[in-house]
Amino acid sequence: MADRGVDLSALPKEVRDQLAELDLELSEGDITQKGYEKKRAKLLAPYIIHTPAPPPKNDVQPPPPPPSSSGHPPPPSSSSRYRERRSRRTHRSGGTRDDRYRSDIHTEAVQAALAKHKEEKMALPMPTKRRSTYVQSPIETRTPPDSSSGSEDETSVRRQSSVVAPQPQVSPNLQSPESWVNHSIQGSSTSSSASSTLSQEAKPQPQSQPLPQYKPQYQPLYQPHHQPQYQPHHQPHEQTRTAAVTDMLAHSRIAAPSENSAPPPDVTAVAPPARGPRVDLPSNAVVRGMSRGQSRSSMMETADGVPVSSRVSTKIQQLLNTLKRPKRPPLSEFFTDDSEEIVEVPQPDPNTPKPEGRQIIPVKGEPLGVVSNWPPALQAALARWGATQGKSPALTALDITGKPLYTLTYGKLWSRSVKLAYTLLNKLGTKNEQILKPGDRVALVYPNSDPGMFWVAFYGCLLAEVIPVPIEVPLSRKDAGISQVGFLLGSCGVGLALTSEICLKGLPKTPTGEILQFKGWPRMKWVITDSKYLTKPSKDWQPHIPTANTDPAYIEYKANKEGTVVGVAVSKVAMLTHCQALTQACNYCEGETLVNVLDFKKDMGLWHGVLTAVMNRIHTISVPYAVMKACPLSWVQRVHIHKARVALVKCRDLHWAMMAHREQRDTSLASLRMLIVADGANPWSVSSCDAFLSKFQSHGLKPEVICPCATSPEAMTVAIRRPGVPGAPLPARAILSMGGLSHGVIRVNTEDKNSALTVQDVGHVMPGALMCIVRPDGPPQLCKTDEIGEIIINSRAGGTMYYGLPGLTKNTFEVIPVNANGVPIGEIPFVRSGLLGFVGPGSLIFVVGKIEGLLMVSGRRHNADDLVATALAVEPVKTVYRGRIAVFSVTVFYDERVVIVAEQRPDASEEDSFQWMSRVLQAIDSIHQVGLYCLALVPANTLPKTPLGGIHISDTKQFFLDGSLHPCNILMCPHTCVTNLPKPRQKQPVGVGPASVMVGNLVAGKRIAQAAGRDLGLIEDQDLVRKHQYLTEALQWRAQTDPDHVLYILLNAKGVTVGTATCVQLHKRAEKIAAALTEKGSINTGENVVLLYPPGIDLIAAFYGCLYAGCVPVNVRPPHPQNLTATLPTVRMIIDVSKAACILTTQNLMRTLRSKEAAASVNVKTWPTIIDTDDLPRRRPPQIYKPPTAEMIAYLDFSVSTTGMLTGVKISHAAVSALCRSIKLQCELYSSRQIAICLDPYCGLGFVLWCLASVYSGHQSILIPPFELETSLSLWLSTLSQYRIRDTFCSYSVMELCTKGLGTQTELLKARGVNLSCVRSCVVIAEERPRLALTHSFSKLFKDVGLSSRAVSTAFGSRVNLAICLQGTTGPDPCTVYVDMKSLRHDRVRLVERGAPQSLPLMESGKILPGVRVIIVNPETRGPLGDSHLGEIWVNSPHSASGYYTIYGEESLQADHFNTKLSFGDPHTLWARTGYLGFVKRTELLDASGDRHDALFVVGSLDETLELRGLRYHPIDIETSVSRAHRSIAESAVFTWTNLLVVVSELCGSEQDALDLVPLITNVVLEEHHLIVGVVVIVDPGVIPINSRGEKQRMHLRDSFLADQLDPIYVAYNM
Repeated sequence: MADRGVDLSALPKEVRDQLAELDLELSEGDITQKGYEKKRAKLLAPYIIHTPAPPPKNDVQPPPPPPSSSGHPPPPSSSSRYRERRSRRTHRSGGTRDDRYRSDIHTEAVQAALAKHKEEKMALPMPTKRRSTYVQSPIETRTPPDSSSGSEDETSVRRQSSVVAPQPQVSPNLQSPESWVNHSIQGSSTSSSASSTLSQEAKPQPQSQPLPQYKPQYQPLYQPHHQPQYQPHHQPHEQTRTAAVTDMLAHSRIAAPSENSAPPPDVTAVAPPARGPRVDLPSNAVVRGMSRGQSRSSMMETADGVPVSSRVSTKIQQLLNTLKRPKRPPLSEFFTDDSEEIVEVPQPDPNTPKPEGRQIIPVKGEPLGVVSNWPPALQAALARWGATQGKSPALTALDITGKPLYTLTYGKLWSRSVKLAYTLLNKLGTKNEQILKPGDRVALVYPNSDPGMFWVAFYGCLLAEVIPVPIEVPLSRKDAGISQVGFLLGSCGVGLALTSEICLKGLPKTPTGEILQFKGWPRMKWVITDSKYLTKPSKDWQPHIPTANTDPAYIEYKANKEGTVVGVAVSKVAMLTHCQALTQACNYCEGETLVNVLDFKKDMGLWHGVLTAVMNRIHTISVPYAVMKACPLSWVQRVHIHKARVALVKCRDLHWAMMAHREQRDTSLASLRMLIVADGANPWSVSSCDAFLSKFQSHGLKPEVICPCATSPEAMTVAIRRPGVPGAPLPARAILSMGGLSHGVIRVNTEDKNSALTVQDVGHVMPGALMCIVRPDGPPQLCKTDEIGEIIINSRAGGTMYYGLPGLTKNTFEVIPVNANGVPIGEIPFVRSGLLGFVGPGSLIFVVGKIEGLLMVSGRRHNADDLVATALAVEPVKTVYRGRIAVFSVTVFYDERVVIVAEQRPDASEEDSFQWMSRVLQAIDSIHQVGLYCLALVPANTLPKTPLGGIHISDTKQFFLDGSLHPCNILMCPHTCVTNLPKPRQKQPVGVGPASVMVGNLVAGKRIAQAAGRDLGLIEDQDLVRKHQYLTEALQWRAQTDPDHVLYILLNAKGVTVGTATCVQLHKRAEKIAAALTEKGSINTGENVVLLYPPGIDLIAAFYGCLYAGCVPVNVRPPHPQNLTATLPTVRMIIDVSKAACILTTQNLMRTLRSKEAAASVNVKTWPTIIDTDDLPRRRPPQIYKPPTAEMIAYLDFSVSTTGMLTGVKISHAAVSALCRSIKLQCELYSSRQIAICLDPYCGLGFVLWCLASVYSGHQSILIPPFELETSLSLWLSTLSQYRIRDTFCSYSVMELCTKGLGTQTELLKARGVNLSCVRSCVVIAEERPRLALTHSFSKLFKDVGLSSRAVSTAFGSRVNLAICLQGTTGPDPCTVYVDMKSLRHDRVRLVERGAPQSLPLMESGKILPGVRVIIVNPETRGPLGDSHLGEIWVNSPHSASGYYTIYGEESLQADHFNTKLSFGDPHTLWARTGYLGFVKRTELLDASGDRHDALFVVGSLDETLELRGLRYHPIDIETSVSRAHRSIAESAVFTWTNLLVVVSELCGSEQDALDLVPLITNVVLEEHHLIVGVVVIVDPGVIPINSRGEKQRMHLRDSFLADQLDPIYVAYNM
């Protein structure tokens, strides 16, 4: 019961009343027992005393084992761990030397987390890389990257840089409701103490003493304005630091919902004095939910892997199907995203922290004061100072060494701006037509080192009332994001650019000297604004200075997360109001000096250093980026020299100055009253500020002058810390739990300080502004007080729109917040700032990240900057450059996946890099509880840069997705971070008998899947029977009746006839060979004879010679003379297996067989008798052998299957004549016909067409040996055209040669007179699924030379039956269907429309031959299947082979494959099993007899299918996806090893592309097949073995991979 440990009498009266009412309801039966318990538990929840439960046993799991034969369980995690991630990445300009991410606490946390992992050594397999891949250029020639701390001293300094101050003394009575804010005492703040957690500070007593046990008082849950009492967390504190971490990782603590009952901190109340000493708060924050074991089983299960949506009784479903069976679902159904069916949806974790505070109240800034002498417009201020204070300095610019270069006075600034304004308005075009009118947009292109020219141009534009658009100087065509800048210029309608003479000279030019047209840019006119080119206005001309209104004053560029650059328009009144608000907030006085290190073109650098400065007649000293790189201390020296009152810097500048500082005497920062930290909103800025303060406090820097602020281009300044009063306590810090942050709630980090984030405030809201915090996604709903959301601002001083983009503008600049019920809270529009944060005590604003840097993974938010900080805290950082690291997310398989890319130092070794990478993985996993998808290291200086040295994130992401990042090291971890894969399919035990399946099918109205060719018919004429019973008799009959009829013509590469054979010539040559066999070879009848010939007529003569002599021919492909070592052993094997008594061959080949080269790979002394048939004497055999029965073996057909098995089948005389007759009927072959054959004649249907069919049917065959095409590509096509061939047969390799080699030359073929309009059927002979893409492209390419689109079709044969399908001359065209791939993996066939997602096009494999019957059978139950199922194709036909030819006589195997019966249905017919999966579909077409035509579709070989996750995959489908992934993938093959999927890809590009392929291959297989690739192997072209028919030998490849014989370029083991 829920009331254990609750003293009911101590409860408040109203609670007791409610309990009594509940009891009454239960006794009356008004409420169920379950409802009663639920309500009761809810009422009592706040009053339950907890003793922490021991962690459940099954939660303690070791971290991932090394990838072994088992799957890799991800490390212990909460079930809510990795959910959908939406990456919002910051576009960090600024040379982020990311030591601003330093935090010693964080470094400690990382080390502790790693120490935990070290205990269980992670044995990750290192990727293997071919040594030559990355020849690092000598280190001297490489320039270290811009913003990296490339200098060696930096690392040494960094180690000492963390000054650890003593622990702050915290008085014990400081407990207050804002206990999540750490009131750190002034002066003790170093980064370590700043991040120290409450648990440390709350212990004035010695470590060993356990905390006193407090007795919590019962209180109602929500009290008005009272202090909530926290129950202490009774836990002794002796545990050491590491133990705590170990604990954090191992025990996923499961909190009962009631444990979180302590009210959340009310972060808006004012702190009343605390009572009693400080205690550890209960963890209402960190929740690490169910263990992996539990979370898996709690997912929804369905019967057999059928998607959840089909939860209907199958009987009812069948009934419905029978009643209404539409032909095919309508299109719309398919284009809905089916992710619900596919993706495993993680159950929401009940322990996820939820916001519990009240709704936030908008926060108001102080009113904007009215000062009498504030100007009516900013230009008016410049006019005033120009006239009255002309000598007063406005701007000092520095040269590259940091010395002052020139000073611009207010007088000069005014007069030059006026000159420019006059020139722009009056002197640009001809007299009559002015180029610029007020309101036009003008680009300002000035380098960072020339602020003076920029100031003049900016104010010149304001005076001319044209709108300046400052942009970066384009350096080359290849600049990061250059085309996006073009988008900005286009959307703002910019056609004119102002620049300086020097800058113009430096712009990239075309050879003719014109400025390059940059990619994506509109056409630009360039105007030089140096003084000498400007015209002095006439005396009476004065610039027009109207009072500030809402027209745009200037446009500031902003790059968003996707890399698009948009222009934020700032109106004249907003510009002025913003300057006034900054003046009030920063307390600027006339004539002060300000040092500006920021970019003056935008953001704070522009607002303070150019606009507000002029309004207050401030003297600005501009320190350019180049000077900072050369002399990082320059800005500190400038402050010292000029006694500057204000400095404007970024954390990076603080860090650089600290690094470069060597206790110089001449640095005093005592004059500073404000040190404005522009990126103070970055949570990691706190450590830079602290470290800088501790270093420079001795040089006069006062703690209260550090003023962090938060800004965004849209909202402009959101908040800024006001300069403090000396001696006042420093503002508070918040120490937040990262776990809580990832769920968007504010929780004190009490439990473990490893996953803490310390945040400093950014002061108060700006004067005159109103601020709310709303949910970052969905409608702008106001957040609760303890919820993190996006800051939105209403103020006159903010951007007004994205110029030229009204749609985007509406969503950002016109937001009206709504309350929890969705009702708008007022009329006033707010602007989204893009900053994530919350309002702390005293209305202080805290920012924890930017929307752009937000990565939404599995429903949890992670901040890219936080991940960078963790990665950089992993020692040693010898591997990578600190400032050159990018974090972003990519969407793969319905969720965001985190990718980290960093630049590797040239001197880092492979081992170091790999070790660093694996430690980063572990650290991020421990601290952020999020899995990394990919970690890539690229060579130094190769990541795209932003103008001031940061990394261009969106370009980096694009390079990653395009495969053009060229990493030198990569680690993919899809196994740990992809947790939303669908459940593996559980195959049901076959409890249902096959017969009931069949009955079920009939009930469902499904046909049994079978089909048949037409009848062979009987032969009436006895003469014909005699002639056709045996091929030998057919040949003799033809030699007598039609001796000079030419049966064969053999062509060479030039298309010249090199041999012909008439009926009588063939007969005579066969006789000679038969005589030689009986005499020379002394062969007995029935013995096997190997024929070893190149494709030609000799082969045909030798075949018939063997039949005449009564022996059995075995046709073997001759060894390749250039590659004997690979090809000769196969020949030897077939000779040995077939026990050949003799070899018939040509003289050349005979020499080869006996050569020294041959002796190297086989034993040449043991060849059987070799007879060369080139010059045989004219002899006739004593008699021509006639077999006693037609069941005798005619020949053996040997072939290597795609799985690498050598199989020989026995073909009887009866089968030969039945097959020839079937082909004759199907293709209408008569003696007057001519066909062309371009095939290898060594096995299967190729051999039948080459050697047998012409003798049987009497047609003329033109023989084109395929190897001749290598020297003359167009041989086959020009032959078809020349002889006007109607029917031709080829192989896929021939078709591919023509497509690749001749595809671009159709015009040339046309010119040569090639015309293929005569071709009526072109049949590809193969034993595989039709290669649709190839046949399509062949048809398309040669359509230009007359090839009919209907001509190309395919045939299908297998080992057990050489010809099952063959597209004949009559009958319907082959049809194509689109099937759903998801269903296919479940062995179901579901037709979809073309273009449906996940659809696979399949082409019919030709018409079934006469006399052939096929049926689709379940390979396990051997029962027939319905036509919506995928099953094995079984065939019954008079021309099936008689069995395998085996040495050991494994008759059982033979019987199984050749004479099998169905388990029910028709138990008498004998079937042969083809070993191929396919299905039969009845089409709308009619066949010759007028019935509807049944088409047979072959899907793939049963032996080759991959069983993964309980589903059936066909390698070719995965390979097709892989080959599409990147242009450099020539060919690929997949196989499984243990239960890992291995992808081998041939790289046809340069070797630097090799590692780009790894993530792309992993992505595409995950997206399209829902499989995680285990190993990616990148090899050279030609490594994947292919057999003579052009089929991949995946099993050979697998053996080579396992034997380590591939010599790969790179092997990546995905973890």
